[in-house]
Amino acid sequence: MSDTIAGLSRKLSSARDLQSVVRTMKVLASSSLGQYETSVLALADYYRAIELGLAQCTRISDHERQDENPSARNAVSLSGAVVFGSDQGLVGQFNDAIADFAIHTLKSMPGKQKVWAVGQRVHERLLDSGLPIIGIFKVPDSVKAITSLVGRIQIEIEADRARGEYESLYLFHNRPNAGASYEPMCQQLLPLDVQWQKGLAQVLWPNRCLPEVMGRGNETLRALIREYLFITLFRACAESLASENASRLASMERADKNINELLEKLHNKFHRLRQASIDEELFDVVSGYESSQQKK
Repeated sequence: MSDTIAGLSRKLSSARDLQSVVRTMKVLASSSLGQYETSVLALADYYRAIELGLAQCTRISDHERQDENPSARNAVSLSGAVVFGSDQGLVGQFNDAIADFAIHTLKSMPGKQKVWAVGQRVHERLLDSGLPIIGIFKVPDSVKAITSLVGRIQIEIEADRARGEYESLYLFHNRPNAGASYEPMCQQLLPLDVQWQKGLAQVLWPNRCLPEVMGRGNETLRALIREYLFITLFRACAESLASENASRLASMERADKNINELLEKLHNKFHRLRQASIDEELFDVVSGYESSQQKK
């Protein structure tokens, strides 16, 4: 036999060590997934409050609404995009799925594009496609770190828009579904155009006591829009991180299953080889005994 008992023992030990690592990663992925899913759910009420405030402001002052949206009147010749991916591996097709979706969507748009990547893995994938990558951000390692990332993205966005380098901005990220699945999605963040305003017009105040806008309506509207942009970016990042950990959890589940199957095969092979070795030793003992009896 090509394998020995000592060799199989080493393989079994290595497989058990690997399984211990995989199960630790499963626990970490499950814990992180719960945190990010909780953060996404916690955003719902705040997002609803911002949405109600924006709807009321736009209904009160049509003039301010038009002033807040000059880009809707301009032709869009250059588009910006933020693509959320991952810095780490062991996430299955997570990065390939969002990168392929972003590449296909952006190349079907008219004009030129400029892209920011969130994550080294998706950055490499987008770079290989030939898209113009102008920046890369590190993926947050916790819910608290998302705020810092969103702040940096907003600074980059505002700086480029102030220079008039692009008018429209799109977000690409994976959104978690039921179980451990996810789906890539695209969301237009800017401009806040007529279609966006029409969507706000459909948002009704929950009761008959309509609120009043305190102070200058234009300043209130701008403050609400800043919060709207922040919460949209935050939610996109949190959903991407939840999808990443769901994908990693699914990958670790498959790896754990494969290791269990490998351990079972190695155990069976080890026991067969050990039994054969025992049988051979017993045969030698019996043969030796019979030989000694014949000599007597």
